[in-house]
Amino acid sequence: MNKIAVIAAIFSILTFNVMAQKKIVQTAGRIQLGEFAPKFAELNDDVLFGEVWSRTGQLGLRDRSLVTVTSLISQGLTVTSLTYHLQEAKKNGITRTEIAEIITHIAFYAGWPKAWAAFRLAKEVWAEDTAGTDDKAMFQQEMIFPIGEPNTAYAKYFIGNSYLARISSEQLPIANVTFEPRCRNNWHIHKATNGGGQMLIGVAGRGWYQEEGKQAVEILPGTVIHIPANVKHWHGAASDSWFAHLAFDIPGEDTSNEWLEPVTDEWYDRL
Repeated sequence: MNKIAVIAAIFSILTFNVMAQKKIVQTAGRIQLGEFAPKFAELNDDVLFGEVWSRTGQLGLRDRSLVTVTSLISQGLTVTSLTYHLQEAKKNGITRTEIAEIITHIAFYAGWPKAWAAFRLAKEVWAEDTAGTDDKAMFQQEMIFPIGEPNTAYAKYFIGNSYLARISSEQLPIANVTFEPRCRNNWHIHKATNGGGQMLIGVAGRGWYQEEGKQAVEILPGTVIHIPANVKHWHGAASDSWFAHLAFDIPGEDTSNEWLEPVTDEWYDRL
């Protein structure tokens, strides 16, 4: 992919706020009603979820979750369907603080008893989110991209807690990576025999990027960091701030990541 195509991809995301998403695959209709009502099952799985929920360009998954949850609560459908859509809303980036405010707002228009019923289900869905996540919820409001889920797959390469949200896997792989204060990844190298490397764009908060042998560079919203292939480096949050950046994997030949030693507290505290 040439530089013009890369820049076009970036502007399509940052200017129009359109997040690419994979087509949703739903099988609940066929599993529960496939034999009894096959046409209804087909419409549920293939049209409602396969087409409507998968439409891109105007509404993202987060907005669709918000509309759906509001509609269900307004009708008083506080049963299995609402539980499912609350769970999906959480996956799509709606935080515990936000859902509490959403249901409170709905209560004045849909009715107080409906809100009480919805709160009971929402508390169960967001049960593991304690008061300590309020900072995370506030940080989410600073950016349009979701924080995502705990970055468990790469946790062994990070000091502190990080979160990962896949923004796109088409044309150019893009992820939003969020770091708690002081969180940073290990020294690492994006290897390639031709092309490759990575590009970071600051989304919210304040963070750091450093190449081996060079001074650390501060990353703020809008800061663009170009990481050449085969260069040892690390990046992460400042000590007093949450931080998020978009990570663009640049196509290349024979690409791979080599994870190295942690960035020690002694090294980090020099910043």
